[in-house]
Amino acid sequence: MPFDITQRLSDATVGTLELYAVHIGRELGLYDTLDRHGPCTVGELAEQAGIHPRYAQEWLEQQAVAGYIAVDGLDGLDDPGARRFALPEAHRGALNDPIDGEHVAPFAAMVVGVAGVLDQVVEAYRTGGGVPYAHYGAHFRNGQGDINRPAFTSDLVKAWLPAVEGVADRLADGGRLLDVGTGEGWSAIAVKSAWPAAQVIGVDLDEASITDARRNAQQAGADVQFVTTQHAGGAGIAELGPIDVAIVLEALHDMSSPAAVLASIRQALVPGGIVVIADEAVADTFTAPGDDLERMMYGWSVTHCLPASMVEQPSAAIGTAIRAQTVADLAAEAGFSGCEIVDVDAGFFRIYRLSA
Repeated sequence: MPFDITQRLSDATVGTLELYAVHIGRELGLYDTLDRHGPCTVGELAEQAGIHPRYAQEWLEQQAVAGYIAVDGLDGLDDPGARRFALPEAHRGALNDPIDGEHVAPFAAMVVGVAGVLDQVVEAYRTGGGVPYAHYGAHFRNGQGDINRPAFTSDLVKAWLPAVEGVADRLADGGRLLDVGTGEGWSAIAVKSAWPAAQVIGVDLDEASITDARRNAQQAGADVQFVTTQHAGGAGIAELGPIDVAIVLEALHDMSSPAAVLASIRQALVPGGIVVIADEAVADTFTAPGDDLERMMYGWSVTHCLPASMVEQPSAAIGTAIRAQTVADLAAEAGFSGCEIVDVDAGFFRIYRLSA
């Protein structure tokens, strides 16, 4: 069947606008209001959420038209104010439960963050420069943290790390774990919660992310040390050793100097230390047209990951679609003797173990 570019662009427009509406619902707590209070009329949602009734009506109707929420009272009721709108249980995880494995609503915040800097992205394309991560703002930062939170809270400690021989035992025995590129800290918090005896350190270049991570750890009651690194090349990481286990989760492809960072991690490791990397499970080679996963990863790459990694020069400029061979090449350049793919189902991610 011929590729219908007109339909593709029309679908993309609808999808983008619906993500903006999801963002509005998340920012105003509208999904949470429907979740806590059950089916609501326009007036009830407006009162409970503290928003204007006319906006409440438009948002509820848009969400019902899109199929995100359910509506009763379409038959025999001419008064829109008498209809009752509800968050279906089947949609609760995706839209309102921050640790549900189906929670994808944070994509909306990330798209909003990208929209705010598109002019800067365009200019970066002209000049060959980059767009600092901080410029994408709190919406993108929080969205990225939230989108990974379910997997980092559950799969990381229940499946990914236990699948790597030696990791669970080291952590249970009080080993030291370094989380490089910790972001808002959900991975480090999860490790500390799963293995209370472990000593956990999270590091990141972004000061705002570290501030968020410290707040999240305090609220979770997790004793995790969070440190802001000052150099994209990983300077200072070696000083955080000795480290038994290091993890780099969906961060390697964003680094301007990934091999240098991996080399610093290797220096911090104890003899026989373990490095675990999780990054995108894209195809082994470039193929076009690509599947939905490739389309998503390239979408993030052209708007965020590549521009953010181009701020520091020279840059490896990998982009989001990081192939398995690229990870192996970076590991070898950093002095690791081996890079193997771990046999575990990690969804969007591929898990690697590096051998020192």
